[in-house]
Amino acid sequence: VQLVESGGGLVQPGGSLRLSCAGSAFAFSRYDMSWYRQAPKKGRELVASITSAGGSTNYADSAKGRFTISRDNAKNTASLQMNSLKPEDTAVYYCNAQNPWDKRDEYWGQGTQVTVSS
Repeated sequence: VQLVESGGGLVQPGGSLRLSCAGSAFAFSRYDMSWYRQAPKKGRELVASITSAGGSTNYADSAKGRFTISRDNAKNTASLQMNSLKPEDTAVYYCNAQNPWDKRDEYWGQGTQVTVSS
């Protein structure tokens, strides 16, 4: 099983980034997908999630109105479009796949660094 994130990098405040997560070797379309982040010296926090069929999304208050989560089950990918980025969005972003019927059945990506700085 693999979840591979890409798309992180350095961006100026107000800029945009699009993170992608590619899943393989599991039934991607049956899993809810989420993006978490962890800033230095802070715990991991949920940023956004999307249900297996893509019918429902959920966002942290800090992400509402700026970030958009999406998925393409035909391509086994999930994405996080991040706009109007702020320095406080700086963190390592992780992709998560979780079986909605068994929360213990979940997978994590290795993380991708997002740095928002001028």
